[in-house]
Amino acid sequence: MGQLVYSAITSLDGYIEDREGGFTWGMPDDDVHSFINNLERSIGTYLYGRKLYEVMKSWEPLFGQPDLIRVERDFAAIWHMSEKVVFSRTLEEVSTARTRIERTFDPEAIRAMKASAEDDLSVGGAELAGTAFKAGLVDQIHLFISPILIGGGKPALPDAAATRLELLDQHGFGNGIVHLHYRVKN
Repeated sequence: MGQLVYSAITSLDGYIEDREGGFTWGMPDDDVHSFINNLERSIGTYLYGRKLYEVMKSWEPLFGQPDLIRVERDFAAIWHMSEKVVFSRTLEEVSTARTRIERTFDPEAIRAMKASAEDDLSVGGAELAGTAFKAGLVDQIHLFISPILIGGGKPALPDAAATRLELLDQHGFGNGIVHLHYRVKN
């Protein structure tokens, strides 16, 4: 049985995007990227909202490119080899391997995916993650907190019912980013 994991790079004040939709302030350095790659190796399926899929599909043409630095080559391979499900009512087609579109996010279908999965699943995109949180589907949270205050934008964590968490791990990086890993207590 797989677990549903939510991961996000966030500002210290809790945003994944600034007011203009930018997120370059949160780009990981090689140490953080390598750490993220190691976490992502356990993911067999990515569940994305349309907007995050549009950002992430830029990794597809990087698969197999020998001139990339190692952390980028590794992530491109991890991402390419994983299944991807894009939840969108407007996206007409996908342009990446192992990708399909679903028009609605059905919590029971996600529970069935988790139950039959050999690997973990990842939910990405703030809105989609919020829906998964509200349905009680998220099992783990990985937050990478960047040492910056951006003052507003898209929240990393959704408005949801009170949820108890258990801290499983914490790790600091030389660039000031802190990783927090929680288990959702149901």
